[in-house]
Amino acid sequence: MYPEVRAAVAADDGPDFRAPGYDLAGHREQTRLASLEEPREEVAEARDVDADGVPSRLYTPVDAVDGVVVHLHGGGFVFNDIDVHDGFSRRLANRSRRRVLSVGYRKPPEHRFPAAPDDVDTALGWLGRQGVPGRWAVHGDSAGANLALVAALRNPGLFAAVALVYPFLEPHAGHPSYTEGVPSGFDPAEARWYWEQYADESAWDHPDLAPLRSERLGTLPPTLVATAEHDPLRDEGEELARRLAEEGVATVGIRCLGQTHGFYRHAQFTAAEPLVRQVSGFVDQHLG
Repeated sequence: MYPEVRAAVAADDGPDFRAPGYDLAGHREQTRLASLEEPREEVAEARDVDADGVPSRLYTPVDAVDGVVVHLHGGGFVFNDIDVHDGFSRRLANRSRRRVLSVGYRKPPEHRFPAAPDDVDTALGWLGRQGVPGRWAVHGDSAGANLALVAALRNPGLFAAVALVYPFLEPHAGHPSYTEGVPSGFDPAEARWYWEQYADESAWDHPDLAPLRSERLGTLPPTLVATAEHDPLRDEGEELARRLAEEGVATVGIRCLGQTHGFYRHAQFTAAEPLVRQVSGFVDQHLG
């Protein structure tokens, strides 16, 4: 684990939001307000839109070329929103030179599966009627990568590229990276709690929830999967990349050494900016 990452993990003394009666709404709002205090890059426009009832934000960079990246934020399905990811969405728009649509899907436990993937489909339907020129890519981190993958599987042929960063794919947590015991700031028990909020355990094998179980993986366009070395989710992401390659999908797999879950959207981590540029280059390759 790299020194800056080790220091961040050691300093992570956040609340136990799994405790009975914990104020999830208050935690979300505190995170949102803190995120809005962080530095952010300028874009030509950041416009809030109503995507047929799904709150979204469309970012346009100054030097925009044709194409759209649909961004789905992470947060264990339960946390984060458009504002929390505003700074990242601006960087992605500027690096990719594409418009970015950040989708504010509904979250559990108030809105359980399949509310989130259904909202993504609704937003995609709205986007299709806007006449935005160019091809589309779909992108997400963590739980957002799950939703991005599901969106591509639900809508074969819609996207020209898929970019997934440490995707959250396996409710049953059976891969070895869950038991390595390296402090990562993301406890496997926390991962299970997210799945429990998202859906009843009886739904955990549904391919729209656990897309590794999908029989349609071979329908995907070129796909990039990035993982972090010290992350319980590492192995399930790399299993996805392996299976996609075997299915004949043009697949790029990246393991970010020394990193833990969550580093990608935080510009202070040295590896974050290079990965944003790699993702943007992949998008440019397939949307250009």
